[in-house]
Amino acid sequence: MDPMDIVGKSKEDASLPKATMTKIIKEMLPPDVRVARDAQDLLIECCVEFINLVSSESNEVCNREEKRTIAPEHVLKALEVLGFGEYIEEVYAAYEQHKLETMDSLKGGKWSNGAEMTEEEALAEQQRMFAEARARMNGGAAPPKQPEADHPNVES
Repeated sequence: MDPMDIVGKSKEDASLPKATMTKIIKEMLPPDVRVARDAQDLLIECCVEFINLVSSESNEVCNREEKRTIAPEHVLKALEVLGFGEYIEEVYAAYEQHKLETMDSLKGGKWSNGAEMTEEEALAEQQRMFAEARARMNGGAAPPKQPEADHPNVES
């Protein structure tokens, strides 16, 4: 692989977070097995090369289908083409799990405590928060309500 194959970066600039990779390596091995630092570095380099290989092949699959965005299906096809077909089922299961976790976090929102709100409850909460913000802006006094006719430049 050419050192400039990684878009906009030299090969030496492409890496994975060492702490995260070391944690993954340790979690995958029995607790009584130790890994030398050189071996950890080599495993990390292998991971980077693997990602580059799968990314490149995924891009080629995407191009053959005349698409502009690499989709999960392109990655799965790339794994098959590269001879990693036996892992596709496990990779797909991990992808599905990731989608579920991502949807849950997006659905819950970063302020959610896990409880679901109805649309009416969410609207009431939003209106309450807006009223509090208006009160703070106006020094505690609620602003007088003005009819929409008084705002000729505002379009609905």
